[in-house]
Amino acid sequence: MIGPSSSHTAGAVRLGNLARAIFGGTPDCADIALHGSFASTGAGHGTDIALVAGLLGMGPDDPGIPDAIRIAEDAGMSVSFGVTEIAHAHPNTALLELTGADSGSMRLVGSSVGGGNVVMTEIDGFDVEATGELPMLVVRHHDQPGEIAAVSRILADAGVNIAEMRVSRASRGGDALMLIEVDAEVDALTVARIAQAPAIESARAVAAV
Repeated sequence: MIGPSSSHTAGAVRLGNLARAIFGGTPDCADIALHGSFASTGAGHGTDIALVAGLLGMGPDDPGIPDAIRIAEDAGMSVSFGVTEIAHAHPNTALLELTGADSGSMRLVGSSVGGGNVVMTEIDGFDVEATGELPMLVVRHHDQPGEIAAVSRILADAGVNIAEMRVSRASRGGDALMLIEVDAEVDALTVARIAQAPAIESARAVAAV
């Protein structure tokens, strides 16, 4: 890895990688706010630079990490940094607000939990728990009976095994999100079938990082 810290540097790169994967590519604009230890010691450990490196698609051992902000600027990616307080969050937590011409906007909260391991805990206000260790599906839908069963049936028909699923909803009958970790990447045709199902707003396959 490119140090100096597995949590504040390598973990921050992986957190940026995971955010990029969930967002669907490199954002045009990234507003990043650091919480807790990320905020107090992140500058010395290069946490801000490491997060940008991850958003650019660099790995934790990429020698280009120290130049990530310059590389982002050269690529036309706008980056800003700030400090935030997030109740009950892990000390090594970042809030990333990403926007892109093709991908829209997305708000993500994630933490580096030690040894280079990370967990995404929020996507657009929905509680999630995603480590990036397995491929997954992010499915936005309306909360109504049968939606989870319908998505599970499509995956079963495609021979895809569900490792873990977490469902979060804004309110009963309102907007909801399924985050489904699977044992193998889901093909584009299966993702399209899910996206076309009744009450599904969007479905996106996310590769492991």
